[in-house]
This record gives sequence, C-alpha cells and structure tokens, in this order.
Amino acid sequence: MEETRLNKYLAQCGVCSRRDADKLIEQGAVTVNGQTALPGRKVTEEDTVQVNGKTVRPGVRKVALAFYKPVGVVCTERDEHAEVKITDVLHYPDRLTYAGRLDKDSEGLLIMTNDGDLIESMMRGTNRHEKEYIVRVNKPLTDAALDKMRKGIYLKELRLMTRPCEITRLESDTMRMILTQGMNRQIRRMCGAIGYQVRSLKRTRVMNIELGMLKPGEYRELTEEERIRLYALCFPETAKNGE
Repeated sequence: MEETRLNKYLAQCGVCSRRDADKLIEQGAVTVNGQTALPGRKVTEEDTVQVNGKTVRPGVRKVALAFYKPVGVVCTERDEHAEVKITDVLHYPDRLTYAGRLDKDSEGLLIMTNDGDLIESMMRGTNRHEKEYIVRVNKPLTDAALDKMRKGIYLKELRLMTRPCEITRLESDTMRMILTQGMNRQIRRMCGAIGYQVRSLKRTRVMNIELGMLKPGEYRELTEEERIRLYALCFPETAKNGE
C-alpha cells in the first residue's frame, strides 16, 4: 500500500500548504490513529488522520472560489482571539483554505480552495505570481514617492528589499499596484517607509482571477476557463505535457 508523507497528505486534503502542515505537525495539532504525529511521518489511506480533533481525508472534488474578504475579517481558522474569522463569513459545504492572506484591515479577493498543491504554488514567492491592489493613502502621492516604490524599497524591520513593481496613479492619493511577492503587510510597510499611511487597501486581482462585481462577503466558483488558466500558470510543466 502506497505511503504518503503526512505534510503532503494534509495538503491533498486541502487543510493547508505543505509548509503550514509542517508547522501544524510541530505544534502537535495532528494525530495519526490517535497518536500525536511526528515530523516526517508517512501515512496510508487506511490511517485515520485528525487535525485539531477533526478527521481529514483527501477531497474527491477540487474546488476553487473567488471570495471577497470584507474589512475586519481575519485570515485564520484557529485563532480564538480573532473577532471575525473567515469561517464566520464564508459558508461553503467543503472545507476550504485561503491561498494567500489579506490582513484584517484590508479587503478584496481571496482564492479559497481545497487543493493543497494549488495553495503551495500560489504562495511560493519564487513563482512571482501577480497580485493587483487599489491603495488609497493619507496625502497626495508625489512622483518621487511612486518612483521609489516602483524601483523597490528596503524595509528595515524585515531586512529585505522589495522587488520592483508596477504602479499607476489613479487619483492624487490613490494608486494601482501590481506586486509579484507577498511579504507580511508589504504595501503598508512600503508606504510607511516613505512617509505615507494607508487609508484603504483592496486586492482586485490574483494572477488571472479578478474580483469583478463581487460584494464584501460574496463568493463565486471559478469558471472552467479561469480554472484551466490558473492551473496552467501554477503548473506550467504539467500544462505543457497536457496532463
């Protein structure tokens, strides 16, 4: 009987990415046949795997949704201190996980899915997948400020340089930003580094998926065309081979 590494199994179940699965295992949140799992554990389809006491199994149907996360909702499923969690506002029959976070004060597009491999690809920074945002700040944006952010800004608190990005001014205090990386609170940090405060932040696109006409709290399943294109972008070699 084929054995699968536990972190891959959890990703196949749509629980989270393999990286986050490793964290869950290290935290002791995962059991196999009633015993706390250790890193590197392998399982078969006959094993009973539970996460925080709930049995998980690989999903039969892979689901991907476009969801409009409202302001005030926290991208978490387990934080007992969060006032409003994703699971409080997104009610869907299958267990889904977000592929890329938005902070509590931000709104806009989240891709929700039960495909752990898709989550893994979308969240891997080296893949440079595009994400588009509409950002309003507290005062008029100067040409110099926009140029600095386009070229990349060194963030002292993270000791990292942001990648060059595409920025278009929409109004005196509002811009469209297209990023290819996802540092923690990156846009807020970038603006703060040059003396601006973010007043509102909305994600309008992730790769080929657009927020469109969705309203806060609403979701829709991706169209077949969107799904095919999304998977082709995430798994180009598979698409090339026609798999």
